[in-house]
Amino acid sequence: MSAAPETRTSPGTRTSTEPRTAPAAGTSFAALREQLHTAAEEFAGGPDALDGILLGMVDDVDRAVREPLEIFPVCHHSPASALAMARRLREKRPRVVYLELCEDMAPLLTELRNCRLPVAVQAFASDIEGFPPDWAPLSVVAPITEASAEYQAVAYALDTPGVELVLVDRSSDHVFQWDARRPAGDDREEAAREDGAALHGEAVGVEIGDLRPRFAELEEHLLRHGRVRHWSEWWHQYVEVPLGDGDHDTYRQVMFLIGSLFRRLAPGDGDRVRVDEDRERYMWTRMREHLAATGTDPADCLYVCGAFHAASRVEEFGVHGADGFTVSPRTATTWQYGLIPSSHAAVEAQFGLASGSVSIAAAQWTKNLKRTRVEPYRLEGQAGTEKTPAKKTAAKKTAARKTVAGETAAKKSVAPGAIPGADTGPASAEDRLSGFLRRPPALDTLDEAELLGWSVDVVRAARRSGYLASTADAIAVFETSILLAGMRDRAKPTPYDFQDAAVTCIEKDTVPGRRDVRGIVESMMGGDRIGRVGYEALPPLARDVHDRLAPLELDLQRRGVRRALLDMTSRPELRACSDVLWMLRRLMPHGAARPIMGERRLGERSVQESWDLALGTHQRALIELGYEGVSLEQVLEQRLRRTAYGPRATTAEVLAAVEDATLYLGGRRLADELGTRALEVLAGERTVDGAPEVLRRVRGLLAYYRTAEPALPPWIESFVRAGYAHYCTLLPTAFRDEDATVGQVAAMLGFLFDMEGLALSLGCDRTQLELAVAQAHPEDPAKTALLWAARVRLGTLSGEELRDRCDDLLASPLVVPSYPRYLSGFVHALEPVPGLADVVVEAVSKAFGRLPDSALLPWLPVLITTLRSNAGDLAPLLIREAGRIFPARLPALDAWIPPWRRPPAAPRAARPGPAAADAPRGAALLPAHPATCDALAELLGCTEEWAPAGGPPPEATGAALLTVHPDTCDALARLLGRDEPWAPAGRLTA
Repeated sequence: MSAAPETRTSPGTRTSTEPRTAPAAGTSFAALREQLHTAAEEFAGGPDALDGILLGMVDDVDRAVREPLEIFPVCHHSPASALAMARRLREKRPRVVYLELCEDMAPLLTELRNCRLPVAVQAFASDIEGFPPDWAPLSVVAPITEASAEYQAVAYALDTPGVELVLVDRSSDHVFQWDARRPAGDDREEAAREDGAALHGEAVGVEIGDLRPRFAELEEHLLRHGRVRHWSEWWHQYVEVPLGDGDHDTYRQVMFLIGSLFRRLAPGDGDRVRVDEDRERYMWTRMREHLAATGTDPADCLYVCGAFHAASRVEEFGVHGADGFTVSPRTATTWQYGLIPSSHAAVEAQFGLASGSVSIAAAQWTKNLKRTRVEPYRLEGQAGTEKTPAKKTAAKKTAARKTVAGETAAKKSVAPGAIPGADTGPASAEDRLSGFLRRPPALDTLDEAELLGWSVDVVRAARRSGYLASTADAIAVFETSILLAGMRDRAKPTPYDFQDAAVTCIEKDTVPGRRDVRGIVESMMGGDRIGRVGYEALPPLARDVHDRLAPLELDLQRRGVRRALLDMTSRPELRACSDVLWMLRRLMPHGAARPIMGERRLGERSVQESWDLALGTHQRALIELGYEGVSLEQVLEQRLRRTAYGPRATTAEVLAAVEDATLYLGGRRLADELGTRALEVLAGERTVDGAPEVLRRVRGLLAYYRTAEPALPPWIESFVRAGYAHYCTLLPTAFRDEDATVGQVAAMLGFLFDMEGLALSLGCDRTQLELAVAQAHPEDPAKTALLWAARVRLGTLSGEELRDRCDDLLASPLVVPSYPRYLSGFVHALEPVPGLADVVVEAVSKAFGRLPDSALLPWLPVLITTLRSNAGDLAPLLIREAGRIFPARLPALDAWIPPWRRPPAAPRAARPGPAAADAPRGAALLPAHPATCDALAELLGCTEEWAPAGGPPPEATGAALLTVHPDTCDALARLLGRDEPWAPAGRLTA
């Protein structure tokens, strides 16, 4: 087979431009070639494309079988592949194992012994360089389960002395360099967001042995003729079961054939084909470099890769392949590596497998081990596996060391070019495909005991979940499973047949419990097994969190919710635990650390707290925190800085970062730095979108600093001064801007009026605010009412004038429909001018009292919706004021007269002049009880004596201005309600 010359420059560079040629046809598959050629002529009427495809598949198998470096094709999480791998490793005992996995993940594999499978090896990058910013964070995962061939290879290489494990696939950085991003609507990403399948997040999965047709019509054809619903069931029925008891050569040739079939019938997706071929060039280049550097004999090596890549046709294929493929350099992105928990559901969601297929594969793996008595490889100390006695382990290591040493010596004594050992080498491989393809499928006999046990177990589990299942349902499931298997040309029901039968016979219209029948069957077959990363394999930050929370005396590594009770009064050491929990609540997803009792706000600390902790369930999030720093404080500080110095940071967000820094980190260093940044962001804003949040944050920070600090920080004084000038500048524009809401304008006025005293003391000019209000000319009714309230607050509009304007609005029929919007503005005005609460209550009461039903009924829903949507948080202030004005009891309401309807008080008589009265005046209590007045006189240093009772008043000793200019005193007297006349000139009353 040949192809056109090709030159590649990116991501790798091919210097050779020779055409790709197929290997010379060998004699091992001559009979098979002849049979396929005859079949192609008979079906197609002569040699055509079908003949080329069939014979090309045989060429691919022949080429892979004859490769001196043994290729072991695998399928992703396949029990048959894992079983064949365990057998081959014990027979061949290779000295070097090449594994299709990202080469930069090699240091993590030794930590697998500290974990409970399934787990995933992860490469993570939050700060990226060389990639689009919207790709961040980058994450690559490679899930590993016990029923997988790659785990068998890793366990063998790590626990066998003298064996080297080499990862040869592209690095994590090249995964994103070479692969195009998936579209937003990808089904796998949508599935990964479902509950129970989100342990990998949105990470890109390294598909080791991903073997599935890329030709949709081919997959549809296989599923239809196989009478199955999805690809996982077809693979289980037609590949897993037949290959479970096959020999090594048959397994390899069948997997080579399947990989070649899917490769030759793949659609013309140029990007995906390019990436696949570059990966194959990369892996073969790395293997040749390792062989040349170490001088290892290819016969002592084993190359574990996906069956799709095993049937490769690139020029670089094989130990004698073409050289010249150069790899593009990595970007400047800093990658972090670790292990994260995985699950069967996460693997299924990420790689597009059917629900429950990985659990069924795990059950099949256990069954295969019992049936074949093959001893699998397991890492020593692996959690969740059987412990091996120390003596037995030492004996195994000694035997393995002797075996490897003996095989090495024997291979050195073999003549060059010969394949040593009893193991048949690639050159002597025989044709096993012909017999396998001709042989009819072996029909498994019905195991009635196994099926009966399944039926009883599923009914028992269904009862526990709330189903009204009975013994009759168990019999129905048993018989229906056999019936479905017969309809699908199977003598023995598969787990998928049994699952369909259970759903048919037990599932009702509604699901009474937490699981449906399909989930019950999956749980019974092994369940959604969830892995866990051990303490020793956690990053430093995660270990530090567990160490600091150790006083709680809870097993926080287990999944599920743990209740923690903290009494800091009796156990002061728990205050440090409280600090950690509040930081975890700030940094981790919702539910990882949820407070039940207690709160933390500026200036407030709870003495007792109660928490629901689920750190084991959210272990992945905790591990990914460890990629950002070595402690929670460092990670929180980095995130706060990233928020504050981001290109789209707002003043409200920076002030929130200041508050978080004060709450969780303490000290003034970071808070002052972020506060200075808030001042810079405020100076650059040209909108008032964040004014309500800014007002709320600044109020809280000012209240905290005034009570907890001896003096205000310099940054907040500068912020108040700059904010006063900033909002005065934007105020006229905001009143006219249609995009600025009445709540935002009210928040601006609230900032100006609340901070006015501090701002004026810092050098601001009140005239600027008065000019800004005078320049405002709103058209919106709500903003108009808000402007009137601001003028009342500044003193340019009296309360009586405001009431008159409200009366004029109610008297105009044209304005009545928009009167609720005026009320909305008045309610918002309670934010900057809370003293207008009585005016707002009066305006609402007058509307309800004066408007007829024909105008009030259509107008009432508008009022309610307007107040609820625009001023819901200010309604309590209005309600309290109404409760103060209206009578508290219902009987008093009939005789009650509103304050605005009461007749005005009669005018007081004119106050007489200074010489009108000579009689002494004053309070009678002062001469009757002079001790209080004497004490006050002594305190003020007054030495005058009391005037005699009834005698002439003493000489005037007060200020002469009062008698010279009596108008000021008269005005004050009228304001206080005093109507006494002036004393004679030169006299003062006692």
